[in-house]
Amino acid sequence: MSHQACFSRSGGVRPENLDETGGWPTLRGVRSRRLLIVFLLVAPGLFGAVGCTVTGGGTTSRCQVDGCVITFDRGVSAKASVLGVDAKLVSVEGDTVVLSVAGQEVSVPVGQTRSTSGVGVTVQQVTEDKVVVRVSSGTSNGS
Repeated sequence: MSHQACFSRSGGVRPENLDETGGWPTLRGVRSRRLLIVFLLVAPGLFGAVGCTVTGGGTTSRCQVDGCVITFDRGVSAKASVLGVDAKLVSVEGDTVVLSVAGQEVSVPVGQTRSTSGVGVTVQQVTEDKVVVRVSSGTSNGS
């Protein structure tokens, strides 16, 4: 249904699209589109349906609306592209991980967050085999 079907040329609501009480257009008109748009915007967050997992090149990336968790395999040259930036594991020195994020090196101790290149980087876990890092837009605390 086009906008012209619900509204007159003067911008007012056409009488035939008003409900019995003379209120806003019924579900057949503008209200149904608004409800559909709101549902499509809200539902993924409520149901956790938005997300993807990408595996390859020594990394596994799991992304949701609020950020991505990257698992780097240690001992290989691995990088992942998430949230518009490339993240690469450079080195692990004790409990501090050195990453290259969008070409800038950043040192992040396990359990802490650093901000670089417009993203927050949190090191969640370091083991002999892997390093788990969370990358989020802005400077989220990564929790």
